[in-house]
Amino acid sequence: MANKALEGPWKFMVKEIMKILPHFSNENLIKMTILAEKLTSDEEMKKEARSLRRFFEQGHPSIEMARQIILRLSPRCRDRLIRNFFLNASLVGAYRREETKKDLGYDTPFFLVISPTTRCNLKCPGCYAGEYDQDSELSFELFDRVLGEAEEMGLFFATISGGEPFIHKDLMEIFKQHDQTYFQVYTNGTLIDHKMASGLSKLGNVAPVISIEGFEKETDARRGKGVFRKINQAMDGLKQEGIVFGASITVTRENTELVSSEDLVDYLIDKGAMVIWYFQYIPIGRCPQMELMPTPEQRDALRRRINDLRSRKPIFIGDFWNDGPHVNGCIAGGNRYFHINSNGDVEPCVFTHFAVDNIKQKSLKQALTSDFFRMIRQRQPYRKNLLTPCMIIDAPEVLREVVHKCHAYPTHPGAETIITTIAPDIDRYSEAYHKIADPVWEQEFASKFCAQA
Repeated sequence: MANKALEGPWKFMVKEIMKILPHFSNENLIKMTILAEKLTSDEEMKKEARSLRRFFEQGHPSIEMARQIILRLSPRCRDRLIRNFFLNASLVGAYRREETKKDLGYDTPFFLVISPTTRCNLKCPGCYAGEYDQDSELSFELFDRVLGEAEEMGLFFATISGGEPFIHKDLMEIFKQHDQTYFQVYTNGTLIDHKMASGLSKLGNVAPVISIEGFEKETDARRGKGVFRKINQAMDGLKQEGIVFGASITVTRENTELVSSEDLVDYLIDKGAMVIWYFQYIPIGRCPQMELMPTPEQRDALRRRINDLRSRKPIFIGDFWNDGPHVNGCIAGGNRYFHINSNGDVEPCVFTHFAVDNIKQKSLKQALTSDFFRMIRQRQPYRKNLLTPCMIIDAPEVLREVVHKCHAYPTHPGAETIITTIAPDIDRYSEAYHKIADPVWEQEFASKFCAQA
């Protein structure tokens, strides 16, 4: 449990923030960042609070995001976002993670990803989870135990993936039982009807992130006829209920320009989305295809495009591989996060389908201190160029080495192809991207990061 001596100032901060919240103004937003910085002992959190304060002081579009959080969300959803994510996960959790660090011997991850089921009502080509055992599912007892252990360690933020998470019969009960944790749920959105949206609003601690491929033509082409219409209905219901939600986009060679277009981003903002996550396709899962990967040139163009959109649009945008400089490279292997799949295998990340431990036989702490995870963390960042953060596609020799040395097993049939039959293609992609990214790093980033060292 958190240090009792900290409960006084924490409760004071909650009280002060809740007093400020109904009175939206730029001045009050700045006051909240000052309060956050004063209370946390986590240097990363202090840094984030200062960065956010600079945005507010400079009139950044993030001010409009803050206004939406304060004025559009339902009181329950707003309260849970502030208490669970900004206070529990970011502040109170920091103290627990500091205590846990003494046991683990390294900085405790900030969050975890759990895929409680791989069952899905859609059959999308290229799905990264498409080759897992489609009948495997975490029991309520195991799901509950893992989240309980995570909370004790200071992890109050959990991402739920799949399969389609809302197929799991116990999911809503899990959200209810763990009402101090904030959940982000990657979903295809087709099961979020009026009843589901109403239930999520009552809980307040769940933010759905809906997969989308573009507009109707592109989404229905991959996900099935009528899916885009259901997604629209789901977003309308979530917005009406005052729920935080966002969009998840898989970037391929075929759709890079469309999915990063101003039209699509403006459409999602108008629907009420508060976050967009971009995940560039890599050849894992169902029928892996190298030719679907964005070209090195497209990857660099996407980075520049997203940076431009961030400077002008009132929505949080994350680019999973291109944002390496913001998080010091790879965050997998328990550095900042890890993944538990529906069979209980503890994987370094959702795209690295290898494991040495299963949560059915090990505690979270035991799994996080495995030689497999330890070797991954020791090698991070894999290259000084943080624009090339990934051990799957940017430093593939690292993945092969740690899998071999630690005798990690593939967590589904075919997972090993990324380090066997596809390996020469991955090497060629990596070398081609280095030729673009390394000069960019030296010209645009190196001096800044040397100054910070």
